[in-house]
Amino acid sequence: MSRPTMHRRSRLRIWVVAGLAVYALAVVAVLVLPVSYSGIVDAIGEWLHSSVGVTGFGTGWIEFAANVLMFAPLGVLLTLLFGRPWVGVLLALALSVMAELVQIVIPSRQPSLRDILANLMGAAIGAAVAMLLRRRSPKTLDQTLPETGGVSETRPAVQDRND
Repeated sequence: MSRPTMHRRSRLRIWVVAGLAVYALAVVAVLVLPVSYSGIVDAIGEWLHSSVGVTGFGTGWIEFAANVLMFAPLGVLLTLLFGRPWVGVLLALALSVMAELVQIVIPSRQPSLRDILANLMGAAIGAAVAMLLRRRSPKTLDQTLPETGGVSETRPAVQDRND
């Protein structure tokens, strides 16, 4: 493997790990802050009904969609980090189960198997998006990263194992 390719992989890994750190801080804040999420979900449901005219589903669907959206970035980042979508999805599943177990001790929160399912779906969607990005245009990932060390040529940030 050439030195520029190794440098690009290293740079991608640094950005993915930094993204995971920011993501982790945001999720921990959401999980442990003593905020009444039912009030937020109710407000979103009311807004969707009165302003947008969307009806036909309850606030449970809003919470489900929020859980899917919350775990999609994790699926993307873990898949980019490990290169295998199933690893990212299984890690996301383990994290989801741990998050639900932590909610047992938080007075304003309730653990739910439905949340685990939504989180798993979000991670799987994120993993699929990461795989599409990797296979379709590996150069795109590399070109979106800030330049470091003066390297300006473009090569795939992540190569298929068959190469």
